[in-house]
Amino acid sequence: MEILPASMFVPVALGFFGLATGYLIYGPQELFGYPPRDRQVDRSNGVWGILMPGFCQFLVGLYLFVGLTWFEVFTTNKTLYMAALAFSAYGIHWFALGWIRLQGSDARPNGYMSIPFVLLGILGMIVFFKAGDWPLGLLFTGLTLVYVAEFFASFNIGGKPAHDGRPASNPGQKVLGLLHILVGLWLVYLTFAATLNLSSGSHLPA
Repeated sequence: MEILPASMFVPVALGFFGLATGYLIYGPQELFGYPPRDRQVDRSNGVWGILMPGFCQFLVGLYLFVGLTWFEVFTTNKTLYMAALAFSAYGIHWFALGWIRLQGSDARPNGYMSIPFVLLGILGMIVFFKAGDWPLGLLFTGLTLVYVAEFFASFNIGGKPAHDGRPASNPGQKVLGLLHILVGLWLVYLTFAATLNLSSGSHLPA
């Protein structure tokens, strides 16, 4: 196959924006408890989880892998292999998270899911900090913390069980919500930075 010319238009902004949207939907509800969770709210959040952080990230991951392997248009930056792995894995796992929320299924197995995703976050930290790309290294630091909090939130470690018709106290979920908001805002910044750098000649750290 004839090698196509290298492309500077790497579609990472779509993945950043999709994950940011998911985090900024889930995070405030986890932290502030509004709107209160019920069957209808869970259905809405499940749909958003599947389509924004799920589909957007998976699409970008697939696009990057194809561009790295079949068409070889992104091979000038080897850290994009890590980006392709992360977008694909995070996107697929958000399909599962959204479906679990949509169906009202037991979320406790998410705690075990968080363990390999903590390791994936650490891998991203190693790759991007070693490459001198601190904005993405910082992103993966945040993602690592998200999945540490997910472990505690999923099993309600340190919390209290529900009683007297009141919801359980889950401090891990509060921390998870705060991290979702903070990392979501950083993802919004990365969306702006990546887009402005490519389309307007800006030089924002990204």
